[in-house]
Amino acid sequence: MAGTRDKDHALFEKAVDGARKLAQDRVAPPQRRIKPVPRHAQREHDRTMEEMLTFVSEDIDVGTGEELLYFRDGVSKNWLRQIRRGRFAIERELDLHGLTVEQARITLGAFLYEALRDQRRCVRIIHGKGLRSTARLPVLKGCVNSWLRQRSEVLAFCSARPEDGGTGAVYVLLRRAR
Repeated sequence: MAGTRDKDHALFEKAVDGARKLAQDRVAPPQRRIKPVPRHAQREHDRTMEEMLTFVSEDIDVGTGEELLYFRDGVSKNWLRQIRRGRFAIERELDLHGLTVEQARITLGAFLYEALRDQRRCVRIIHGKGLRSTARLPVLKGCVNSWLRQRSEVLAFCSARPEDGGTGAVYVLLRRAR
């Protein structure tokens, strides 16, 4: 056995001949993997936010009691009927009461982005009826009506049932995340 050990030792010495001792003999900890950033989705979100900040609509004057209704081409009439009757489970809710138009625009954009990212299909947005505004007009209601029509992830929306806010809120049906 001693002869085999000596041969092995000699082979090892020959193999490492010319090698230098490392100054640091510790192994670096593994690097944490960075979670991939969905750049396309972020660019789309940023582009939409920019459009929303510069967009001025002629449809902003919506009356307090007026019902909102919108659906994209290709959306089933059955889906529209179901959303109007409140048959979809509300998976998230956003209340815009007390926000300025600018704050509401940014908050709504972030809310829709997160809802789509989290694969939510139906959300409720409470915009209010404008009864406490200085002009006694539903400013946010008109803005929300306009903004939602611009968003590609919005398939349809309609005013909520009376028990869910009536004409002061909308149910929004979102497309599936890609």
